[in-house]
Amino acid sequence: MTAKNNFCNILPLAVTSGEPAGAGAEITLKAWSDARHRLCPFFLLDDPDRLGRLARLIDMDVPVRAIDKPEEASAVFERALPVLPSAFSTPPVPGKLDPANGAAVIAGIERAVRLTREGQSSGVVTNPIQKSVLYEAGFGYPGHTEFLAALAGPDVTPVMMLAAPAIRVVPVSIHIPLKQVPEMITTEMIVSKALITAEALKRDFGCKRPRLAIAGLNPHAGEGGTIGTEDRNFIAPAVEALRARGIEAFGPLSADTMFHAEAREGYDVAFCMYHDQALIPIKTLDFWDGVNITLGLPFIRTSPDHGTALELAGTGRAHANSMIAALAMAGDMARARSLHHD
Repeated sequence: MTAKNNFCNILPLAVTSGEPAGAGAEITLKAWSDARHRLCPFFLLDDPDRLGRLARLIDMDVPVRAIDKPEEASAVFERALPVLPSAFSTPPVPGKLDPANGAAVIAGIERAVRLTREGQSSGVVTNPIQKSVLYEAGFGYPGHTEFLAALAGPDVTPVMMLAAPAIRVVPVSIHIPLKQVPEMITTEMIVSKALITAEALKRDFGCKRPRLAIAGLNPHAGEGGTIGTEDRNFIAPAVEALRARGIEAFGPLSADTMFHAEAREGYDVAFCMYHDQALIPIKTLDFWDGVNITLGLPFIRTSPDHGTALELAGTGRAHANSMIAALAMAGDMARARSLHHD
């Protein structure tokens, strides 16, 4: 069954260009070429002429079709990659960063979000960005997640979830030094992010009663306070508060026994206290097919779980697995959300 049949009631997805010197355009071309028959239709915000040149450079036969508005994407998707034209200040060169294009990258993200919030797209799939370049263009956020939350409104609490076929993980704290984690995490933060996660699992992933495994911060979850008191003082009360709200949460658990196959069968998401506690297991289990999802937004957002891959840009060697997974997951989430609202 083709994507057209599977997703006949789903609006096309808006895909951002990401860092134009990186591998984002390449993996998007490959995703269309390799998997369009099983994906929700999507359109890319980019320069059609540069995409044509890139396709020829990496020896790919991918027809590119410029569209005037998102609703045209579905009609042409089976025959060509739909592109909503976006201009760059200078022609992107694979592997060579140019701060002059930073503003265009930011504008592309804003445009994708606007189109989605206006009901012209079913979700946003973002290609990786190079934050160092964007900072020179006035980008004032630690990353995509925080920027998207700002675009969504003042009362939005974004939650990063990484998902692969074998596991889902949520880091409570993200891009902060490890020494700051014990000072940052609170009972209230854990509860807030867990409630957002549980609701998203029900609405977007079909988990009728989500099971949340809450990791401890310290080795052996603190061993009753003998190896740190954070697990006893902050994490255990959060688990109790969640259970009082009807959420099937359990922990704090010793993180060293949470991620083997038998343990993973007992939960729908692993809630982790810091970045590497969450990302090491998912990238070890499934490095190529992980998807970055931002929960808590009023729109769907997914992204490949990797960086810009500047060293691979323009070579034809960049893997498209994670982009294909991100597109597939965004389409599945859009379909689940439409059924949930019905």
